[in-house]
Amino acid sequence: MSEPRRDGATADRRHGDARSSDPVTMAELARLAGTTIPTVSKVLNGRSDVSAATRERVMRLVDETGYRRRRRAAGIRDRETGGLVDLVISKVSGSWANLVLSGAERAAAAAGLDVVVTVARPQQDAGEDWVARLLARRSRGATVALLTPSRAQVQTLAAAGIPLVLLDPSSDSASVIPSIGTTDWAGGYAAAAHLAALGHRDIAVLTGTGDYRYGRARVDGFRAGLEQSGIPLPERRVQQADWNRDAAEAVARRMLRSSSPPTALFACSDEMALGVYRAAAGAGIEIARDLSVVGFDDLPESAWVTPSLTTVRQPIEEMAAAAMRMLLRLRGGATTGSAREELATELVVRESTTTAR
Repeated sequence: MSEPRRDGATADRRHGDARSSDPVTMAELARLAGTTIPTVSKVLNGRSDVSAATRERVMRLVDETGYRRRRRAAGIRDRETGGLVDLVISKVSGSWANLVLSGAERAAAAAGLDVVVTVARPQQDAGEDWVARLLARRSRGATVALLTPSRAQVQTLAAAGIPLVLLDPSSDSASVIPSIGTTDWAGGYAAAAHLAALGHRDIAVLTGTGDYRYGRARVDGFRAGLEQSGIPLPERRVQQADWNRDAAEAVARRMLRSSSPPTALFACSDEMALGVYRAAAGAGIEIARDLSVVGFDDLPESAWVTPSLTTVRQPIEEMAAAAMRMLLRLRGGATTGSAREELATELVVRESTTTAR
């Protein structure tokens, strides 16, 4: 096979030069990759019968040239896929996941579509990951919850004409992708103002592990709320645990059994707040009387525990529905650029917070 010419627009694209504004065709992509159009089509459709070297070469050129497959009309795509749209989520257990599924399904059903739940399992083989599964079944779009796709994954889906909307993305690097979130900073601020108004001065924070944008925003807002009231938040009072009850219980146990336990604690999720409840019970500390606790999420179980949990409500079901509606607008040809929509949080005061003793 002769070497492709290196002059003109083809040479520009081969070397990532953006001087040519003409859209790259699949035929040109195949020529640059030194392969055939059917092979390029297999790569973009997530087929497994392509060598790893060929797949890597094609996707590198997709990234360099900015190739985008021309989208088919929505009606044609619906007939091909049976009117399906994807919800990609890291797990399907727990109240948070159930609320997300409920909201996404409600919005999809209103548009006459059904939802396929795709679980993004960690450390999955590249040929079997959630992106490959979306490509293989010709998804007409995906709402991705609490995950941040890599650049390669975004490029692969964009090249295949599969739009993405992120629900509460975990990374700032996802700002180029349309997303739905909530006012995390304002929620943290409201929690701090509430505890300060109750007279608490020795306050702790239990945040989640990982450098997640929503976790940072909640702590930053809480810290700002305390500063507004003239209350310090020493670094020793900010502790990390994984975003679940067991890990939170272990960390909270050490905090509450110290020689100077806090009188109030803000947990950056309801799951972690419920872990604090268990740690308090084990330490002989009574919630509300000895320790005020504020959570974040307003999961259903926050109203069931005793005492019922004061928490910052983020409208999870409404957020998922909004993300799905944004996705459907993109599928219909709308352009949102790097749009991000944020739904408002709300402090829900229940029985777990009282005046400082």
